[in-house]
Amino acid sequence: MIHNCLHDKPLPVYGDGMQVRDWLHVRDHCAAIDTVLMHGKPSEIYNIGGNNEKANIEIVRLILQSTGKSENLIRHVKDRPGHDRRYAIDNTKITTELHWAPQYTFAQGMAETVDWYLHHTQWVENIVNGEYQNYYRKMYENA
Repeated sequence: MIHNCLHDKPLPVYGDGMQVRDWLHVRDHCAAIDTVLMHGKPSEIYNIGGNNEKANIEIVRLILQSTGKSENLIRHVKDRPGHDRRYAIDNTKITTELHWAPQYTFAQGMAETVDWYLHHTQWVENIVNGEYQNYYRKMYENA
């Protein structure tokens, strides 16, 4: 989404965009995995969540705002069959038993993520110019 936004390309949003996801900064995710590896009980399952439930359309609008782009880039596409409305994560076990908690606020994480894309444009270009483009065309061009 950020790459498309920076290049004034359409931002495909499934249906009404109200699917809710729990957002977690990659460093918090890695720290949680490390915590489980170092302190978790063998064979136990620990859900990792950021306590940041946001609708997809909210994220897209935040990216547009962060990059100074217009909401005219949003393109609502047909929702995929069986698309979950909400992915809910209960991270109580990892927070209570292992005393892990996310360190990044949602605002910090989003700002850092957008900034990363702004400063790593060539790396991103190398990804989007490859096979990913075939997948993208197949999934979204005729939606």
